[in-house]
Amino acid sequence: MYQDKNKEYFNNLRMDLISLIPENENNRILEIGAGSCETLIEIKKLKLAKEVVGVELIKLEDSQQDNPEIDRLIIGNIEDLEIDLPGNYFDVIICGDIIEHLIEPEAALRKLHNHLKQNGIIILSIPNFREYHILYRVLILADFRYTDRGILDRTHMRFYCKKNIISLLISAKYVPISIYSMFQFGKVQRTRKIINKLTFGLIRDFLTSQYIIIAKKAGFETNQ
Repeated sequence: MYQDKNKEYFNNLRMDLISLIPENENNRILEIGAGSCETLIEIKKLKLAKEVVGVELIKLEDSQQDNPEIDRLIIGNIEDLEIDLPGNYFDVIICGDIIEHLIEPEAALRKLHNHLKQNGIIILSIPNFREYHILYRVLILADFRYTDRGILDRTHMRFYCKKNIISLLISAKYVPISIYSMFQFGKVQRTRKIINKLTFGLIRDFLTSQYIIIAKKAGFETNQ
């Protein structure tokens, strides 16, 4: 199914996620679903890490996966892999639009928990099923038709609203410390911004297509 995706599907530089990485050139960073590795390469260029490791489901020919800036790329399914790296190793783990593709996301998050430093953070982006386009399609049009990308991407196995994201992270032994809507990163259509202002932010959840979350290990403090 993923092999049938357009190459552009995997070329996604996530400056929104990069902006949340603590400034430290000695960071060790792991990205799950690294795609063509554009985000990891940019992290290196910005001197936000001394070591970057990616995990991607498939090998992408003619991509940046072979770029020498990538310290290591592991090809495989994170749900099946045992990452042969030390525990408490990474300062930051990035999961950009990954959790919704997993069969057992809680188990995968618990696995990643072992490789995150005690004071490290995990940065995730997860689609919001409560977004008004989806509600209109399902509740009014009675249409749960899957698409090639977006919230109803045909490769999505799970769907979340904000409270479900929080519950998932807590169950996987994380504590959410910041939850952002896409409004805070400027990646929102002008019409949505206007509606959000006119309604004093009261319906922001319905206008939000995606949440970005920073979490830490349960039981440990962080500087975030």
